[in-house]
Amino acid sequence: MSAKGQSIKKLILLTLISILLSSCQTLQMRAPGGGPKIALVLGGGAAKGFAHVGVIRVLEQEKIPIHMVVGTSVGSLIGGIYAANPDSFQLEWTAFKIDRNDVLDFSIVHSKLGPVQGARLEGFVDQTVKIKKIENTKIPFYPVATDLNTGQTVVLEKGSLSKAIRASSAIPGIFVPVTFDNRMLVDGGVTNNVACDVARSKGADIVIAVNIGKDIRENNISSLIDIVGQSAAIMMRESSKTKLQYASVVIEPNTGGVGMFDFTRKKMLLEEGMKAARQAVPRIRELMSQYK
Repeated sequence: MSAKGQSIKKLILLTLISILLSSCQTLQMRAPGGGPKIALVLGGGAAKGFAHVGVIRVLEQEKIPIHMVVGTSVGSLIGGIYAANPDSFQLEWTAFKIDRNDVLDFSIVHSKLGPVQGARLEGFVDQTVKIKKIENTKIPFYPVATDLNTGQTVVLEKGSLSKAIRASSAIPGIFVPVTFDNRMLVDGGVTNNVACDVARSKGADIVIAVNIGKDIRENNISSLIDIVGQSAAIMMRESSKTKLQYASVVIEPNTGGVGMFDFTRKKMLLEEGMKAARQAVPRIRELMSQYK
């Protein structure tokens, strides 16, 4: 074969390879079976996050597939545990082991930047979850934090899963900020408490948002931690309003009257999460049917 013929053959071969790779990338962006790509977005709210577990249990029972999880603050904790091991019963077992002392490790040494170090929370995740890297979770997972220096929302996509969850959950004024990829990070709820826009940017067709911060009533404010925590809850509620516009379905469990660090209401919150999720299932199925 002439040199010219060989060049044409190579050009055709490269073209075919390019088309094949392009097709593969397109297939990867679609959900398995060609249906809609569904994102579960879990918002922040500290102890109220036990309601997330109830929502996940119902979605799993109803066989509603989740193709990505986006989590802020406690939403990153519950979401990260589930994304690493998509089993709602195991999630419930793990979540109910979490207590106040697993989250609030007060330290005089670090009081200059925050009374709570956050190392205990990171350690809990590290000991509980077998998968150690964000990029290796079984369901794609996107924890959300805030850059304290620039005010930017930061989506953490690579690196230590436990440290990312710690950063996403570092309520300013309570937790010491976390250094991650040369950034000083605090709670994602400062800028993006229910990050539905992040899910859209990652290609989600249907965004199921779980907002646990709609009702922030708190009558038991008796310490500085309570004051800062309640102030954070107010801030998170306000930051959620514009982001919820990107949601296809908003699930809002009744969490009123539960304090940010009240870990005594786990069962009630689980039940409220299940109740709110069941009410949302018909709408979710309606949206899914539009992609058949």
